[in-house]
Amino acid sequence: MRVVVDLSRCQGYAQCAFLAPDTFRMHGEEALMYNPNPDDGQREQVLRAAAACPLQAILVDRSEGRDAPVGTSQS
Repeated sequence: MRVVVDLSRCQGYAQCAFLAPDTFRMHGEEALMYNPNPDDGQREQVLRAAAACPLQAILVDRSEGRDAPVGTSQS
């Protein structure tokens, strides 16, 4: 699983850090730090965190290319 955060969109609401603290964390009050390659055991937490982002700044590339990344529309 690969995670990409559009840091130009992120506003530091920290919903991701609350829902997936092993992958996302706040550095100070506004700077987000994250693990771009979290363990697959964190998949559910990461997907919930991405879905909870109010600005949809988190994209999750799921393994084997079976699913579209969270935050994008399927064609």
